[in-house]
Amino acid sequence: MSDFGKSPKRVAGCSTRHFVCLFLLILASVFPAGISVADDTEVDVELILAVDVSRSMTPNELEIQRRGYAEAIVSDEVIGAIRNGLIGRIAITYVEWAGSWSQNVVVDWMIISNVDEARVFAEQLTARFENSLRRTSISGAIDFTSGLFADNGFIANRQVIDISGDGPNNHGRPVVPARDEALARGIVINGLPLMTKEGMGTQWMLDDLDQYYRHCVIGGPRSFVLPVKEWSQFPAAVRQKLVLELADAAPPMARDLVVRIQASEAYDCLVGEKIWNRMRDIWSEP
Repeated sequence: MSDFGKSPKRVAGCSTRHFVCLFLLILASVFPAGISVADDTEVDVELILAVDVSRSMTPNELEIQRRGYAEAIVSDEVIGAIRNGLIGRIAITYVEWAGSWSQNVVVDWMIISNVDEARVFAEQLTARFENSLRRTSISGAIDFTSGLFADNGFIANRQVIDISGDGPNNHGRPVVPARDEALARGIVINGLPLMTKEGMGTQWMLDDLDQYYRHCVIGGPRSFVLPVKEWSQFPAAVRQKLVLELADAAPPMARDLVVRIQASEAYDCLVGEKIWNRMRDIWSEP
């Protein structure tokens, strides 16, 4: 005889012969008493701002970056892009990175749906400034930030990592496998290459850093590169970049920025590692 023919278990006084009570029994086994199940908050975009603070960045550049993002997030253009979204709010976090194990969450995940919430984000972002760190690991930044989407309390159709930096990957694993793994998870990566050449160690920099980002860093639907060649351009570039990332559909001005990851031209995505090895050989010479 089956269990249903024996003394039936009861949930809240009901027999498991009844469909409703059986359903309740299943729920009770999956979600034990005392555990509540909260739905993730739906947003238009989950956006990670991943910003380079490696040693090649001067204190002036570090402050320009923080203040540039703080000013952009409260601008009319960005607030308008947020409000024009299907849901009208985004989830955003700000991370600084350098070497493969050097990442710091400066502002944790928060919702922005209006200018008051944007101001809170901006105030946290500019509350304090840290010194720069050593090495440049874009791969480490991608690996670290890719993991921040899991269990962050939000759900969106788009997850975006926005990488800004002034040099190629020269630490940790190669950048291409890290990028490809993120793309396979449905994450979009955009790039803001800083080609200002103000910082220390210009030997690490590339004259075609924008092309390096195009071929080796960015990827995913509507991904783009927006280079900054003078620091005076930075605030406007950040505003434009955020509007592009938050828009439901890429506006006309983005068409020339969108770059497919399968580009026809070949590019050496290990150029940063080769520069590092070449400089290390020079240092080791008597």
